[in-house]
Amino acid sequence: MATLYTQQSKNVGRTWILMSVFFVIVIGIGFFFSQYYGDPNILYFFVAFSILMNITSYWYSDKIALAVNHAKQIKEVDNQELWHIVENLSIAAGLPIPKLYIIDDPAPNAFATGRNKEHAVVAVTTGLLSILEKSELEGVIAHELSHIGNRDILLSTVVVVLVGFISILANIFLRSMFFGRGRDNESGGGVMMLIGIILAILAPIVSTLIQLAISRKREFLADASGALLTRYPDGLANALIKISKYKRPMKYANDATAHLFISNPFSGKKVSNLMSTHPPVEARVKALLEK
Repeated sequence: MATLYTQQSKNVGRTWILMSVFFVIVIGIGFFFSQYYGDPNILYFFVAFSILMNITSYWYSDKIALAVNHAKQIKEVDNQELWHIVENLSIAAGLPIPKLYIIDDPAPNAFATGRNKEHAVVAVTTGLLSILEKSELEGVIAHELSHIGNRDILLSTVVVVLVGFISILANIFLRSMFFGRGRDNESGGGVMMLIGIILAILAPIVSTLIQLAISRKREFLADASGALLTRYPDGLANALIKISKYKRPMKYANDATAHLFISNPFSGKKVSNLMSTHPPVEARVKALLEK
């Protein structure tokens, strides 16, 4: 019977499959645009532009995420217990010790970001520090370090960029309709336009759903890896239960970075399970406590 420990390799494989689907969507939409407008240079332009966006996000995604969430860097003297927990678990995981940040927010939450393990960051809220016991805080930190070790922090950045890029492509196409551009007067032009409109409407929806699916897989995988790191799944399970009981959103909750957090930063707002960036807490706790 599969447990949380046997799900890790499966989740990694599924995540990369979903990432491949993203690239196919980008290339497909770019190809359609080049055919519709009769200009192959359009495809080359958007491929180049997507690469540029990925490079930019690779270098600056962590700074953007930290700034958006008003995180402030701390040193060992600022919170020795937190510092030592991160230090000890990083050594146990074989990871460089990440920079530590605190977010002044009563909502209990945490996230990890950065382009690789050498430039990683872990941020926690003041609310998280105030409600968790040491074993529970260790579970949360192990979860975030697992995101770093599993290279989720870079993967999530790429996903955000691709979702945004697909939305931009769809928006450009729909706006261009109002100016009568494209091969409308040629044979089959009307059919091409109809197909284009359908793709432009469905592409952002599909890409967002894929983004949500990837986020959910990442959380299950980080839960499993974190439990293996601490050897105490109950710590993280109890932490998730406590975090889920807080029913107010974070002060600076943002759609662009919501999936980075261990728990949905919009907690308290009515969001369907389908559109939530995080799997239900009950499912995560059940997976952690399976023997």
